Amino acid sequence: MRRLAGELTRRVVPVRERVAEGQREAGAVDQAIYSVVAATPTPALDEPLRRLSNAANNSRLWLAAAAGLGVAGGRVGRRAAVRGLVAVGVSSALVNLALKSAWSRQRPDAAGARVPGQRNVRMPSSTSFPSGHAASGFAFAAAVGRDRPWLGLALRFVAAVVAYSRIHTGVHYPSDAVVGSLIGEGIGQAAAGLLDQRPNRRGRSALTTAPQ
Repeated sequence: MRRLAGELTRRVVPVRERVAEGQREAGAVDQAIYSVVAATPTPALDEPLRRLSNAANNSRLWLAAAAGLGVAGGRVGRRAAVRGLVAVGVSSALVNLALKSAWSRQRPDAAGARVPGQRNVRMPSSTSFPSGHAASGFAFAAAVGRDRPWLGLALRFVAAVVAYSRIHTGVHYPSDAVVGSLIGEGIGQAAAGLLDQRPNRRGRSALTTAPQ
């Protein structure tokens, strides 16, 4: 048994060291990209991206989009809006209540990176990883895309710009936004699929059988 334990230790320790080294190097790349974005002058983009970042606070941008779909999109639009709102709710709960607590990554030092003042938004008190803005945006877009594929693509573009705006304004590292986007896309697809399976009073899928 001692020999087996020694052999396992001999094999596991180098793997842990390689993983730790990989994490350090990935963190260095993350910080380098963040610093390059902060140091690159973009006066024409700073104000629009700052405004967009603030518009997406508390998912207000996606709530407004859902309201527009509900009013102007007919039954298909209302169905898409429901999917999107459910996806945003699930995404927000998972990211903000579970994942951020599990990783506890500190926010970037925007002042130390000399992020230009015209980009400044309020630095959130929550931890950094993953980006809730990115997750909510992609969750909404993916869920809406189940009923409105072309609209889903357009919303993904907007969600990507929102995700980037969080880096541009200095409140997130690039990996926060990338991972948040991937999580949101997965949640949006899953939420839309689960809603398809919800039976209505006749025992059929409630959303997929609604008249269009």
